[in-house]
Amino acid sequence: MDISQIINELGDDREFYFHAVSPPIMQTSNFPFKKVADLTQAFEDEMQGYLYSRGLNPTVDILRKKLAAMDGAEDCLVFNNGAAAIFAGILANIKSGDHIVSVAKPYTWAQRMFDVVLPRFNVSVTYIDGADIENWKNATNDNTSFYYLESPNSWDFAIQPIKEVADYAKSKGIITLLDNSYCTPLYQKPIEMGIDMAMQTATKYIGGHSDTLGGVLCGTKTMMKKIFDSEYLNIGSGIQPFNAWLLIRGLRTLPARIQRITKTTATVVEYIKQHPKVESILFPLDETFPQYELARKQMSGACGLFTFVLKTRRREDIVTFCESLRHIMMAVSWGGHESLVIPKCAGIPVADFDPDNTEHRFIRMYAGLEEPGYLVNDLEQALANVPE
Repeated sequence: MDISQIINELGDDREFYFHAVSPPIMQTSNFPFKKVADLTQAFEDEMQGYLYSRGLNPTVDILRKKLAAMDGAEDCLVFNNGAAAIFAGILANIKSGDHIVSVAKPYTWAQRMFDVVLPRFNVSVTYIDGADIENWKNATNDNTSFYYLESPNSWDFAIQPIKEVADYAKSKGIITLLDNSYCTPLYQKPIEMGIDMAMQTATKYIGGHSDTLGGVLCGTKTMMKKIFDSEYLNIGSGIQPFNAWLLIRGLRTLPARIQRITKTTATVVEYIKQHPKVESILFPLDETFPQYELARKQMSGACGLFTFVLKTRRREDIVTFCESLRHIMMAVSWGGHESLVIPKCAGIPVADFDPDNTEHRFIRMYAGLEEPGYLVNDLEQALANVPE
């Protein structure tokens, strides 16, 4: 289905809401019934109709249809945030005694689940460099039931050979989940490559305005029903109607925003690469990126996120640079209209800062919707404050 049809028409059954261009926010918790038999049927299968907005809601359903179609999936569940989507997708598919293989240094709240929550239920996790299929094979045990991928991740943009991992997982009966937040379904299609569940943080590019949270999980109808009937309803982490409406609004402009961000990022990356105070840059579709060929094979584009390293070895110079920026804000997250930076050292105790560890000197930048020259000028004046 064409992306324009998905974002502008799919699920928008306007004849049911007065032919309004924008769908209403069905801000209701409850749905009444006239027949006891209909209520009984809703109790038996809450995913087949509207009973209580903890489960299904008309506004949320419009969003579900669009997001599933974008991912090329049969169905979709939308959560309050990305962490909730990861939690539900994993928890629904493991049991006590199981083993999980995960990429190294995953998203903070995925790792917290692996390191803190799951061990209490006798579930173990092995972290690997996911770039080599042999590492997945070597880490797999008889009790391995789940693979967790992030391709690319959001700091060093490590990439996994998605189809190879998915094919091997299927041969072993192992469930796969891939965080596709970096690329969105516009630039990468995990489901087409064989991944069981494609996840993305809708807080970022889908919302696009830094004013709402959301998490997306797409897969087969059978898988989504399994999660809906257990973790989704039990934990109560489904998205609320107003937030779903904001994400529908964000979807309307997603292709245009992604195109603008991609173009701006290319300009900013080229500027940073040539700057004499910059040591290196990490961006999946830059020819200097270690996995450039794999990135080109799996991704049709890259968005606004990249990492660079200053030549300085002093933490205070990194701090000076970040605090000298006048227009680019310092904050977590990304994907909105505003450009951002975040230094890796902010999350490292000052006494533990190691200049020999390149990762400690990472500065991650997100290029938003501002004019490229506006961002370059801000970077230029901030870099001027960094000693030679």
